[in-house]
Amino acid sequence: MDTAILCRNLKKTYDGKVEAVRGLDLEICAGECFGLLGPNGAGKTTTIEILEGLLAPTSGEVEVLGMTWAGHERELRELLGISLQETRLSEKLTVRETLGLFASFYRYPASVPHVLEELSLTEKADAMVGKLSGGQKQRLAVATALVGNPKILFLDEPTTGLDPQSRRQLWDIIRQFQQKRGTVLLTTHYMDEAERLCDRLAIIDYGKIIASGTPEELIAGLSGHHVVEFAIQGGNGAGNDLWARLPGVQKVRSEDGFIALRVDEPHLTIPALLTAVQQQHAQLAHLTTRQASLEDVFVHLTGRHLRED
Repeated sequence: MDTAILCRNLKKTYDGKVEAVRGLDLEICAGECFGLLGPNGAGKTTTIEILEGLLAPTSGEVEVLGMTWAGHERELRELLGISLQETRLSEKLTVRETLGLFASFYRYPASVPHVLEELSLTEKADAMVGKLSGGQKQRLAVATALVGNPKILFLDEPTTGLDPQSRRQLWDIIRQFQQKRGTVLLTTHYMDEAERLCDRLAIIDYGKIIASGTPEELIAGLSGHHVVEFAIQGGNGAGNDLWARLPGVQKVRSEDGFIALRVDEPHLTIPALLTAVQQQHAQLAHLTTRQASLEDVFVHLTGRHLRED
């Protein structure tokens, strides 16, 4: 497949001592939705800003659509659509005027009425931006990225603040963009979103990629494909060592009064768990079982939940 974004041994150092990005390698294929996940301070934002041409790397190679920012800045600006986590738009303009303004920056923009329709903003076309709800402003921010008719779409947490219906509507827009051979680089704090949308993703921490692959590959890489989560009341104060000895348990994690077990065979673990709770003279206050998810992968690799930041 053609390569849309390529970087090799990418490094960025601030003030000669703070290493935000430390030798990062990345290859994103044309037409795929690629997720870049990482906690705050991991180097994710710095990496994206370098790829977008907003920052110059300290060293390393970056190619976007086979071109470099040093030699093809104007051409690349025409081919990228960028929706930032927080986009400040003039509140005195209408939605239609805002999109018309952004469209005027490009030689071959998309149709403003078509983009309004895609983002379900037609009814708000003549409303002032300052009168929009938070979710409507977020959809308008994505619309400003699409109106330039880009080949690559950078979306930084695009569904933050959206209601569930608007969120799924935006997912459909991303998929439609991909169907036209558009490439998407997505950051999100919603693991279910990354799992549903991303063909591949990379987890970055301390300026390096610590894992990459399809969501299915990353989840399959966990030892223990199921999670049994429970809470107990009373008892003799059993520690994690007791739960770790239960059959099929690969990993134990305690958090906020709950205990999560990563297991291979829950049908063996759960009966043994119930017996152990009874032997501890405790009561089971909570019990759920589910398939392991990207959230579990992230916690396993970084030691914390993505939204904790």
